[in-house]
Amino acid sequence: MQINIKEKNSYSREMSVHIPWDELQNDFNKHVKHFNKKIKLPGFRPGKVPVKVLLKQFLPSIEADFVEHALNTYYLKALKEKELIPVNKAEVEKVDFHYEGDMTFTAKFEIEPELILPKLKKKSLKVQKTTYIHDAEDVDKVIHDLQRSHSTMETVEDGADEGHFVLADLQKLDHTGVPIIGNKLEKQYLKVGGGVIKDENLDKLKGAKAGDTIRMFLTENEQGEKSEYDVSVINVEKEVLPEINEDFIKTVDPEATTEDEFRANLEKRIKDNYEHRSLDAFERQLSDAMIDLVKPEFPPSMVDSYLDHIVEDVKQSGRPGAENLDEAKVRETYQSVAERNLEWYMVRKALINEHDLKVTKQEVEAEIRQLVDRSPQHAQEIE
Repeated sequence: MQINIKEKNSYSREMSVHIPWDELQNDFNKHVKHFNKKIKLPGFRPGKVPVKVLLKQFLPSIEADFVEHALNTYYLKALKEKELIPVNKAEVEKVDFHYEGDMTFTAKFEIEPELILPKLKKKSLKVQKTTYIHDAEDVDKVIHDLQRSHSTMETVEDGADEGHFVLADLQKLDHTGVPIIGNKLEKQYLKVGGGVIKDENLDKLKGAKAGDTIRMFLTENEQGEKSEYDVSVINVEKEVLPEINEDFIKTVDPEATTEDEFRANLEKRIKDNYEHRSLDAFERQLSDAMIDLVKPEFPPSMVDSYLDHIVEDVKQSGRPGAENLDEAKVRETYQSVAERNLEWYMVRKALINEHDLKVTKQEVEAEIRQLVDRSPQHAQEIE
């Protein structure tokens, strides 16, 4: 088998393959036997049709069937011989084969380009490291968030006030104030003084009680468009935060026995998270600086494949609107993300190969333990 490789650029390859008949003959004969088993001819048992008869009556079909099988086989053999790994499906053309003749074909495909890193000197990369400093207010905020996550709701009898939650049915109205059939949202929670319930709407809902109906304009979308609604109040509730006592501490932090220990544990987690946040930001700046210095190339098909996976992930996510997904918009949104991630992938791979970097099983396990320590609530997902 003769193989000729043309390099169009750093990642595009055109591979011409020539296989002489003497290399093809055994495969072709096996294929004829396989074809024989599928053919039914009057006067012959299945699989017992003489080869000469088969070739006389079905040669074009046998040739076409063989080519379909042989192309993949010899394409893969050629890739293995030349140690090439395509990143996309090859475009095969100029296929030529006839019985007792040689086979030739051309395959065009893309590969990951070889990246040669420049010699780095001192101060080749300019990056800054940001240090995040925590204080008591950060601890208080985390405690408040934990209280909210374990809060209960209590019915308010004397009317809604700022910070309360109104459970209501929302009936959309047309410009004349008539209800629009099919445009009713049932049992929606509205926070008084938050989200869409602020400014003039805040005053309208203050004092609201179960059974009241209040007409107001609510924001419909990110563009700020508003529509008029009848808000039929079902119930008014307020959030009741748990006290910071022994039971609460035991629930949210079983390792702590006192409030001081609880706060100390939280402070350590905040400090660790800030340190990792600082390190993540530094590593991001460092990788961006390396990308700017190296300016790696990558084949367009790698971007297409990356975006294909993102589109598929969004489709399978079960998010609202996933069924009628605008694929073009998703691709446009994530185009720059895909390109940046592939640039860093190319640089990172070159660094790993150049310095023969390896990760041990013990290092992986240690990293998993650190991740679990930082986010114990997600331990099962991480492990």
